[in-house]
Amino acid sequence: MRRRGPGTWFLYVVTVLGFGYLFIPLVTIAVFTFNEPAGRFNTAWQKFTWDNWANAFKASDYLSAFGTSLQVAFIACTIATVLGGLMSLAISRYRIQGGAAINMLLVLPLTTPEIVMGASLFTLFFNQNVGRGFWTIVIGHTLFCVSFVALTIKARIRGLDWSLEDAAADLGSPPLRTFAKVTFPMIVPGIAAAFMLSLALSIDDYIITSFVAGNTS
Repeated sequence: MRRRGPGTWFLYVVTVLGFGYLFIPLVTIAVFTFNEPAGRFNTAWQKFTWDNWANAFKASDYLSAFGTSLQVAFIACTIATVLGGLMSLAISRYRIQGGAAINMLLVLPLTTPEIVMGASLFTLFFNQNVGRGFWTIVIGHTLFCVSFVALTIKARIRGLDWSLEDAAADLGSPPLRTFAKVTFPMIVPGIAAAFMLSLALSIDDYIITSFVAGNTS
């Protein structure tokens, strides 16, 4: 049996510490959901209670805000999935002028700080006298979700065998049927992964939302 060297054990230790750094805060939050705080802030353990879970859906304000978040996420991510999927197909499948610039613009929202994007959107809507609310949140979430969707589907498309499309065309299949029967089923896993990723990102986002939400909770 081959003995593990010091480097391997060091890697194990670093891995455990890394996972601990990531998951200890999450475990702490989960544990404190069973705490009954003495005041408004749930930062010190007082005593165990089931009330926080038993009455989780009795606060109408929070429930309404959560419903709004789900509506925004579903609408924005659906639009972003359609737009991002078409963009990734165009960039990966065809040679188009300015493809490098488009790729750079796709990555740009991922590297831009959220506060910069939120302030930019706020300035845009304010200068155009657009009332901020539900639909401005949808627009903001769609903008940053498109990049995640396009890059995720693009990674899936790069591994496809395009000769299958050629074979379908040789057998007399028109372009629309080829896409529906051959291309689309092959990229469905990428589309589903992109939609779920953008859904999680939309629900998680607060900074951009705070700039464009207006009176919407």
